[in-house]
Amino acid sequence: MILLWVLQVIFLNNFYDVMKDEQTQRVAKNIAIEYRQKNSDNFLKTVESISNSNDMFIYVVSYDGKTTYFKPSGDATSAQYYTDQIEAVNNAMLNRNGDSAYLRIKSPDESKDVLAYGAVLTAKDKAPLLIYIFSPLWPLSSTIDILTNQLVYVTFISLLVACLMSFYLSIRITRPIRTITRSAERLGNGEYGIIFRGGHYTEINNLADTLTQASIDLEKSDMLQKDLIANVSHDLRTPLTMIKSYAEMVRDLSGNNPEKREQHLNVIIEESDRLNSLVGDLLSISRMQSGKMTLQRSDFNLTHAAESIINTYKIMEIEEGYKFNFNCKVNFIVNGDEEKIKQVISNLFTNAIKFAGKDKTVNVTLKRRGKAVLCRIEDHGVGIASDELDHVWERYYRASSNMARPAEGSGLGLSIVKEILTLHKTDFGVDSTVNKGTTFWFELPYVKTYKKM
Repeated sequence: MILLWVLQVIFLNNFYDVMKDEQTQRVAKNIAIEYRQKNSDNFLKTVESISNSNDMFIYVVSYDGKTTYFKPSGDATSAQYYTDQIEAVNNAMLNRNGDSAYLRIKSPDESKDVLAYGAVLTAKDKAPLLIYIFSPLWPLSSTIDILTNQLVYVTFISLLVACLMSFYLSIRITRPIRTITRSAERLGNGEYGIIFRGGHYTEINNLADTLTQASIDLEKSDMLQKDLIANVSHDLRTPLTMIKSYAEMVRDLSGNNPEKREQHLNVIIEESDRLNSLVGDLLSISRMQSGKMTLQRSDFNLTHAAESIINTYKIMEIEEGYKFNFNCKVNFIVNGDEEKIKQVISNLFTNAIKFAGKDKTVNVTLKRRGKAVLCRIEDHGVGIASDELDHVWERYYRASSNMARPAEGSGLGLSIVKEILTLHKTDFGVDSTVNKGTTFWFELPYVKTYKKM
């Protein structure tokens, strides 16, 4: 608004003069170009058209004073007055030692200034001509007064509209911010799961969505923390009680009996190992469910990975009569996190050993299926009822058909398998028939195959 006042009121006179000068020069240039054309009739018509359209007094005369074109506007007195000013223009041209000159003169009634311009027109094979242009500079004082009055109204209306818009926009912006602030205070007080409401602007909506996601993540983290504490307090109690009880028995009863002392110490060692395994499994599954664990994907040899797991259990074939069959004639290269997949195979293989059945046989099979490699781990044990298959991935769940057979472990193995395979975004599942056996399976993206050496 201030810039508008400055341009329209203070600098209007200067701006108007500059524009008039440029217009006069442009008219003179167009006339000079037309004069260089061969057709003189077109030249006169062009001069007349320019004079009429620009409200100018134009004289075009030869050096001998013969008028080529004379187009005044107004009465005869005005025409005579401008004719009398030609001498002043000529003197200005002589003083400048050039082909053109500007000067200001008064109008016949002295009510306004007139811009007088003179120049020499030259053309090949034509006699030089003199051109005189008189362009009235209309008085701007009344125009400035009108503009000033208009600007007063425009300024007042603009300020009023600006205030109203500022008030309206401040409400639209600050209201959602105040709402977000109140929700953030509730979140800071430990109230998780809050949905933050945005407003009418993208930035505020993005802020609300980010805070909502943070609230959900905090709620999830809090639940996992509470769940972990509950699991630890529940699941560590039994092995700790066992360790304490057998330690007291060693102290009070079997300290001097080598055989019983050995039995009791073995129990303490086994329970300590189970406790250590349980803590490791709890930490692993908590990290995966909280989103803190990321996959280190690469192409790796699934055949070698499975064989390395099976080889670690070969001692059980010799000492306990187990039979482990590995069915794969080629090397399968797949994509995934090799260490995590080894953990999956180990957990499934360990689970199959626990429930292998009377024949103590576990079969591991790798084969191509479409764009994936299928890994199957099969036992011939008691199996799992069909209505319980969906629950085997839950923490600490043990199928009723397996309850008759005690099995050691933390109860988290299959839950860890599920979390790892879910992170890989791959298919997995379990098939089972009661009293015939169970098969756990999963797939990984196929990369390539090559023969075993």
